[in-house]
Amino acid sequence: MGRRLYVGNLAWTVTDQDLQDAFAEAGKVDSAQVIIDRATNRSRGFGFVEMASDEAAEAAIKKLNGKDIKGRPIKVNEAQARNNDRRGASRERA
Repeated sequence: MGRRLYVGNLAWTVTDQDLQDAFAEAGKVDSAQVIIDRATNRSRGFGFVEMASDEAAEAAIKKLNGKDIKGRPIKVNEAQARNNDRRGASRERA
């Protein structure tokens, strides 16, 4: 099973395919997704990439963290496990 990476500071124009192409330089990519705001249908400025192996994930972090993609230096690190934040908890009660 691969490792999920968080990719931040994305330009608004970066697409899933842009992420896929950039991260393919470091190894096999299982999936790449820019997170879209449902209300505005625009990028939220971050996304997630799932690399096929731990080695590919480490290579991607080293190679791509700080790399300029479409005019902005991206931030790449291991994604944190998702937990319920206050917004998520309040939506559950509503």
